[in-house]
Amino acid sequence: MTDLSSALHLSAPELTLAVGGLVLLMLGAFAGEKSTRLVSGLSVLLLLAATALAAVGPLGAAFNGAYVADPLAVYGKAVIFLSAAVAVVLGDGWMHRNNIAKFEYPILIVLASVGMGMMASSGDLISLYIGIEMHSLALYVLAAYRRDDLKASEAGLKYFVLGALSSGLLLYGASLIYGFAGSMRFEDIAAFATANPGPGLIFGLVFLICGLAFKVSAAPFHMWTPDVYEGAPTPVVALFSTAPKVAAMVLIIRVLVEGFGLAHAQWAQVVILISLISFAVGAFGGLMQKDIQRLLAYSSIINIGYALLGVAAGTQVGVQATLMFMTLYVVDQIGFFAILLSLSRNGRPIRKIADLAGLKKDRPLTAVALTILSLSAIGIPPMSGFWGKVYVFGAAADAGYWMAGAAGLVASVVAGFYYLRIIKVMWFDTPEFDVTTDKAPAGAQWIGWAAAAFSFPVVLLALVWLEPLTRAAAAGVGIG
Repeated sequence: MTDLSSALHLSAPELTLAVGGLVLLMLGAFAGEKSTRLVSGLSVLLLLAATALAAVGPLGAAFNGAYVADPLAVYGKAVIFLSAAVAVVLGDGWMHRNNIAKFEYPILIVLASVGMGMMASSGDLISLYIGIEMHSLALYVLAAYRRDDLKASEAGLKYFVLGALSSGLLLYGASLIYGFAGSMRFEDIAAFATANPGPGLIFGLVFLICGLAFKVSAAPFHMWTPDVYEGAPTPVVALFSTAPKVAAMVLIIRVLVEGFGLAHAQWAQVVILISLISFAVGAFGGLMQKDIQRLLAYSSIINIGYALLGVAAGTQVGVQATLMFMTLYVVDQIGFFAILLSLSRNGRPIRKIADLAGLKKDRPLTAVALTILSLSAIGIPPMSGFWGKVYVFGAAADAGYWMAGAAGLVASVVAGFYYLRIIKVMWFDTPEFDVTTDKAPAGAQWIGWAAAAFSFPVVLLALVWLEPLTRAAAAGVGIG
């Protein structure tokens, strides 16, 4: 009983979200659509409560090592749950403006957050798979949230079918690893890999990496990303580009750095290759895009390539660099999507880059915010994106992968073209239509401005406290 009590105490964040999500589901079912605002507000409070519980809760392992609460999990959950809370806020206003608000939207995000929290705390292959599927099932539904929209339905179907394929790859890899190591726990797998290195274990690991690469939209497992980003509702895409990617990246760190740290020389080659392909696909694939959300899909692919450089280093410095990069990346993405959600003309959302022409006259502050975020995405100093790239390129160079870092710099220059095009259209293009936009929803507008302010200049102060937090999270990772 004491062990069970301790386990429940350790897993309090996920239990709070799971129980709270079910209570909110009952509230919505009995109260109907009139409860949508209330359910959204309570969902945000629930996610904030889970963040607090993760931050102040005890550290340790539970359920025979399947669940791990350590500094890495705590940091990951804080970013995940806060990102999900912002997605609920952004989605609530957008859904009501488009007359498609339903109480299921925030509940699905809460339930997805349970899975993402599980991913961050996975200690074995079973909890890894449960966490991935728990959050994926909710995301499949969210992708097809607008059932009467053909693109949304297509997005949900493609995400589901390709997600099933990635789950097959992941399960096959996990079964091979279990077959050779004789254990599901990452600790035992690490011990076996140290004493009995062999091609069978590495073969299984490659399949596992392929399954996880799908979850973070890393090339060449990115095929779902552009279509889903274009077809899914904008606030749903804002969620896709933030919390799930952080959860999957923390999980990748657990599997590779903790479970297979001493086989670093083998898996690092695979991760570097995936990173290089992501650079090429993300940089060159985005050049021809005209839809902003589809453009941001290619932006996410190249950024995941940067984050994987830190993982490939296989060191505590590399883990810290990945965590720092993902944190700064999430803020930039939230800003991009918040501004996108605040822009509409004659009741129609602005989705094309060409539609941004004349924004400097109609919404000068929003144009400035979008300019800052675009420069940050390029990596112009001293914006937040610059510091994120400094960390990951530095970690890669320290580990001897300076050529991969150089490739990342080249890709960043190429990708800079499509961010500069956004700036050019806003500030220099002459519009061929009425540039007057609809009144911006306060929530999305202020979140977009706040994210831009964080990218510069607040980030210069934020790095002072982000640095020790990410270092402490990385120090808790068991590196062989």
